[in-house]
Amino acid sequence: MIEVKKISPTKKNLRKFTQFQIDLYRGNDCYVPPLVSDDVKTLDPKKNPAFDFCEAQCFMAYEGGRPVGRVAAIINNAVNERSGEKSVRFGFLDFEDNPEVSAALMKAVEQWGKERGMTRVIGPLGFTDLDHEGMLIEGFDELSTMATIYNYPYYPEHIERLGYAKDSDWKEFVMDVPDGIPEKMNRVADIVKKRTGLKVKKYTSRKKIKEEYGRALFELVNEAYDQLYEYSPLTDRQIEYYINQYLDLLDLDLVTIIVDEEEKLVGVGISMPSMSRALQKAKGKLFPFGWIPLLKGLKGKNDRVDLLLVAVKPEYQSKGVNALLFQDLIPYYIKRGFKWAESNPEMETNAKVQSQWDYFTHRQHRRRRSYVKNI
Repeated sequence: MIEVKKISPTKKNLRKFTQFQIDLYRGNDCYVPPLVSDDVKTLDPKKNPAFDFCEAQCFMAYEGGRPVGRVAAIINNAVNERSGEKSVRFGFLDFEDNPEVSAALMKAVEQWGKERGMTRVIGPLGFTDLDHEGMLIEGFDELSTMATIYNYPYYPEHIERLGYAKDSDWKEFVMDVPDGIPEKMNRVADIVKKRTGLKVKKYTSRKKIKEEYGRALFELVNEAYDQLYEYSPLTDRQIEYYINQYLDLLDLDLVTIIVDEEEKLVGVGISMPSMSRALQKAKGKLFPFGWIPLLKGLKGKNDRVDLLLVAVKPEYQSKGVNALLFQDLIPYYIKRGFKWAESNPEMETNAKVQSQWDYFTHRQHRRRRSYVKNI
């Protein structure tokens, strides 16, 4: 018999909730575990500023006292107000290959949502777009990234069996890092600079980039991503939270800032060495020795780079700014010995973003899906 229990958000409980996933995928060479401390912080109402406008409940499923599944139910009131929908999200979903377990978990989400007046369930989604989202439906034999969800092939089968249907898909691409800047990209970038007066800024100090463009960077993300699927605009408190959480980790060689003639931020490209193998070695823990492979992943030899974030002001989109970003970044990729670059998930309908990969030898290697069900 499957028993589903509500999990109170204590540090101890949230660590167990997060550890379940790591245990479920032990030995899977494509799975990349999170840092337990990061997921605990995300799920803690006292730590994550998204709880200013979200409410959430974690559930765990047990069989004979043994944990067999987990899920978080999340209501993002800010997004619901923007969309006019009454949606409860499901995220952090993991379960053994037992239809009774997945059914019990999703029933708990649906019931929790109904009790709060929700009329549909969507997911997998987190609190905001900076959390993991989208269930993997293609590319199960590809090494995952630190920014994406990995799941077993049976997950979508279970969800669809429960009456969930496609709401939206994301595509992901892997590109060969070229030996030099593609000629066409170079021409486009040079034309953009001449016509617009835009220029590249590089930094050698994380403190300085935080002071000069930290807030502007996340405000740009709000502008650039505003019309994307289920986008949750970052609040002032969230921006401060993410400035302190992420900007100190930047590899400044791999960060390109584009500004106009008045030094106002127009575009940004942030990439970093792939942390996938390092996170696998760390097994979700920084201490006592997990920090060693992570440091090696950041500073040591690595053949893969993750394209974490590209954001361009709406009025400059489709005007070649992305060519300017990669004109700067590619020489650093070559110098660092990267052979492949991974894109982040992109909406399948976002043709103008995907067209930028035509400059490179590339392939679509993963696809993920958000599901919806009326309740």
